[in-house]
Parts: sequence; C-alpha cells; structure tokens
Amino acid sequence: MTKGNNSSSSNAGAFIGTVAVATPPYKVGQAEADAFLTKHFSDKIGPRNLSVMHKILAHPSITQRAFAFDDPLCLLHEDPDSRMERFRLRAIELSSEAALKALKEAGLTCDSVAALVVNTCTGYVCPGISTYLIEKLNLSRRIPVYDLVGSGCGGAIPNLQIAGAQITGNKKGVVLSVSVEICSATFQMEDDLSLIVSNALFADGAAAAVLWDRQEGFELVDSSTLYVPEHRDDIRYIHKNGHLYNSISTYLPHVVKKAVSQVVADILKPRSLGIRDIKHWALHTGGEKIINEIKKELGLSESQLHPTRDILSRFGNMSSPTVWFVLRHILDSGIEKGDWCLMVAFGAGLSAHACLLRKS
Repeated sequence: MTKGNNSSSSNAGAFIGTVAVATPPYKVGQAEADAFLTKHFSDKIGPRNLSVMHKILAHPSITQRAFAFDDPLCLLHEDPDSRMERFRLRAIELSSEAALKALKEAGLTCDSVAALVVNTCTGYVCPGISTYLIEKLNLSRRIPVYDLVGSGCGGAIPNLQIAGAQITGNKKGVVLSVSVEICSATFQMEDDLSLIVSNALFADGAAAAVLWDRQEGFELVDSSTLYVPEHRDDIRYIHKNGHLYNSISTYLPHVVKKAVSQVVADILKPRSLGIRDIKHWALHTGGEKIINEIKKELGLSESQLHPTRDILSRFGNMSSPTVWFVLRHILDSGIEKGDWCLMVAFGAGLSAHACLLRKS
C-alpha cells in the first residue's frame, strides 16, 4: 500500500472515565440464523454460495449475536420507510441505555454533560440521533452536539477524537461519546457473497463513554488516522432500490492489515514503543480472517487478541460500537495503572484509526 494520507492528533488533558455498552434483548445463535436464512432464502442462493453460508455460520468464531427486532420475520417484508423507523427508534433506545449506564458508573447525572458526539452508519435521520438523545436524556438544550456518519466500522475513533477536543476546549463538564449501529436495518439477502458474509457476521449494539479532564481512567495520549480512498470499493454500502446493501471484497483482509499496520506504526514509532510494549489491544472485531491477518502482520500474541476474539464470539461485529465493547472487556478483566492500551478500528473509506491510551 503506497498511497493514502495519514495524520496524528493529540487530545492532551482528556481522559476516558467510563465505558458502557448495550445490546438488544433478542439473541440469535448461529445455528438458528442458518436455519432462518436457509428456510426463507435458499431459493435465492445458488448451491455454491449456500454451502459457503452454512460453512461460515458453522464457524466457531461467533456463537451468537443480538438484533434490534422482536421477530426476525420482519426482515422479510420491511419496506424502506419501516426499516428506517426501526433504525431510529432502536438506535435511540440503545444509545440512551448505554449513555445512562456510563454516566451512572461515573457517578454523574445528565446535567453534567457539556457536549455530545454521536456516530452511526447504518441509518440516516435528520435531525440526527443527538437531538433525540437531548430530549430523551433531558440534556441541556445549549450544549454543542455532533452527528457523524459515513465512517463505517471505524467510526468510534473519529468520534473519540472530536469528543476529546471538546474536553480540552471546555472545562464546564463531561463529554458523551456515543456509537450506535442497527446493522439489521441494512439486511439484504441475494446470491451475493458480500451479503452472505454480512448476514453471518453483523449484529446490533451501542456504546457510550464519558470523557472528562480528571486524571482518572484512560488518558487519551494520541491518535492516528489513515485514509486509502482508492480502496473505497473494498468495503462500503451501496444503494439499490431504496435500500443499503453491504459490499465487502474478498481482498479486504489484505487491504485492512496494511492500513492497520501503518496507523499503528504512526502512533508507536514516535514514542519508541513496540508491539510488545502494548499489553492491551482493543482491536475491532472485523471477522476471523481479518483478525488473523492483522495478527500475522503486526506479530500480535493470542493473549493480546483474547478480548477481541471473545467479543466476536459473544456479539459478532456490531460495526462502530464494537471497539468499545472490547475496551470494556479489557477494563472488566483488569488493567494496571500505567499500562498502555491501543484502540484500533477500521472501516469504510477505506480507513483505519488508532488511539493510544494509558491507564491512569
């Protein structure tokens, strides 16, 4: 990979105080998903791709996923308007749940929120999700809010960069960073390998983080970003007949590992840090093949990848919130003061992002 722009930015003085996650109550095992897709879509899928679907859904890397619907039969007849309304309602529900959990864990109320940043890529509403959260959480009507779209699975870290900047420029309260995706609102099924892989991998969820200027939690030491637009078509949504269709190339693991390697080097080399110096890795759960390619490219150990593999197993790929789920796993497992942690996410663009954290 020889092209692309990389950048590094600092959020000096900003700390991640708490992280909280939320998933919808409807859980589906991979065998159940296979049975549903086979029953309702086998007539649309050729024998070869049907065999591939069975193989992917039988892979042990994912055991179950959560979805924001009450009955999967809705996927068979949702029109674009109904689907977007489901996205709106469930995105508000899940993101507010995660936000309230994060504030409660921090010992704060909604009155403490001085800014709000929300990202999503699985639906579009105007005004954005942020205004609904202002109303639902009874936040101040005068706080700055930002709605980010278009970053795909990597969107949590650009969100974090903006949220961190709000801390350094505003000492009046805390900042809420919220990532929410209703991937099931982009469900489609045809005789297309991209859609088959997507329907075996993606799920729904939300996460929220409280950022503050207290020297408690994770210090945001630095971040780096790389965009490789000539590989835009390797991972993106396309529009067909009023619906979003996920498009993923078979070449994606190779492209992602190179982009991730560059953003990791951009953030570690100036500090003379190496892979082994970073004990904790909050790596996005892009899928088993991508995880394995990144492992080989960076030389990561299985212990460094354990949180990512565990979240993939229990939740699948929830797009942008997933990296927060991995960070929450790291917190729950225990992390020592002074330990380095690297958040890494990647997605549409093609883009890769890294955020260097240190436990305070």
